[in-house]
Amino acid sequence: MNVSHLGQATPPLRRLSELRGPAPQRSLDARALAALAANPGCRRRALLDAAGVDKTALAQQLGRPAPFGQSPFAIRRGLQFESRLKQDGYAVLLAPLRRRLGLPEDEVASLAVPDLLPSASPAVRAERTAAALAEAAADPAGWTLLDHPMLRLDVAGSPAYLEPDAVVVHAGRCTVVEIKSFPVLDGSADPANVGAAARQAAVYVLALQEAAARLAGRPLSAGPYAVQELPGAPELTVLLVCPKDFSSQPVAVPVDVRRELAVTRRQLSRMTRIDQLLAALPEGVTFDLARDASGAPTRPAGELAAAVAAVPASYAPECISTCELGFHCRSQARCAGAVEQLGRGVRGELGSLRTVEEALAAAEQGAGGGPEGGSGLDEAAERLAYAARLRAGALAAGGVR
Repeated sequence: MNVSHLGQATPPLRRLSELRGPAPQRSLDARALAALAANPGCRRRALLDAAGVDKTALAQQLGRPAPFGQSPFAIRRGLQFESRLKQDGYAVLLAPLRRRLGLPEDEVASLAVPDLLPSASPAVRAERTAAALAEAAADPAGWTLLDHPMLRLDVAGSPAYLEPDAVVVHAGRCTVVEIKSFPVLDGSADPANVGAAARQAAVYVLALQEAAARLAGRPLSAGPYAVQELPGAPELTVLLVCPKDFSSQPVAVPVDVRRELAVTRRQLSRMTRIDQLLAALPEGVTFDLARDASGAPTRPAGELAAAVAAVPASYAPECISTCELGFHCRSQARCAGAVEQLGRGVRGELGSLRTVEEALAAAEQGAGGGPEGGSGLDEAAERLAYAARLRAGALAAGGVR
C-alpha cells in the first residue's frame, strides 16, 4: 500500500481515512505495536490502529475510559533526561556509548549526525532515514548517530512508522539506543521496565532488519534468531540508556532482544491483513466522533458502540493494561457471558464452550452421575463434569450444604 507522488491514496488507505473521519491520524508507535503483537487475534485493535483512530477519545465517548499510558510526570522526566543527554553535541550521551560500543575518544568530533527532516511527514522522514542509513553503512570506518530516525514497518499489509530515540551506525551495522528515565540501581533495573523496553526495542530491530533487506534487495531472513549479514543490519543487542542510581549521570545497559524479536515476528505474521478486515466491514461503518466547532465529540454513544461491535475483538484480562478500549471490551465480554473474561488459559481449556453459562450447564449435567456421568460430553465438558462431581463429593464429605 503506497501513496503516489500526487498524494492520491489507494482504495484501502482511503477507506481507512474514512473510518477515522476528519480527525488527525494517530501514529502507531512501537509501544502500541508491541501490545498489538501480544494479541494478534484482535481484529478490532488491528483495524483501529491501522486507521489511526484515537482510541482514548473513542473509549471516552463510549463511556468507559481507561487510565492508560504514562503519567505526565514520567513523560516530563523522560523528556528532561533525554534533553540533557543531547547537550554539548551529544557529549553526555556519547560517554556511556563510547564504553559499550568502543567509540574512540578522538573520533567524537567526527561523529556524523545527519539531518533527518524532523518537520517532514512520516513517509518523507522514513525515506530520508533509509538514505542516511545506507550512506552510513557504506562507510565502515565512520561513526553515525541517527537522532530520532523514522523507520517503516509493514504490519498486516499496512505501513506503520516508528521512531526510536537513536540508532548508532558503525562498521556497516547499527545498534538501537533507547533512552529511558527509570533508574539503574547497583547495575540492575526493574525487570518489568526492562522487559517492556525490550519488547519495544525489538519492534525497532525488526523495522531495521526490513530496511536492511530492502536496501540489499533480499527477503527478510526466515530465522528469527539469525543475525543478518547485510549492510545496515541491526545488532540483536540494544542499549538502554538510563539514569544511574537516581543521579543525572547516564549508564548504558545492553539487552539481548532475540526472544522478544522472535515473538514479535511470529505474532505479527499471524495478523489478518488489513484489506481483509476492511472487506468484512458492513457498508457505512465509521469511527468518526463527529466533533463540533469546539472539538467536543457529538456522535451518540450507542451508534458508536454499534460501529465498534462490527469489528470482532479478542479480549483477555491483560488488555486492561495494554489497550485503551480494554474496559469497553471487558464490559462486552461480561454482558455476553464470554469465557474470555476468565483469561486465555481458561478459554483454551474450555474448548467449544464459549460462555460461562454453557460451562456451568456442562458441569451440572454430569455432576450428579457416577464415573460415567459425563458420557456423551466433549472433552472440556467431561472435565468440568468430573470437577463438579469431585467438588460435590468433597462438600458432602465435609458436611457443607
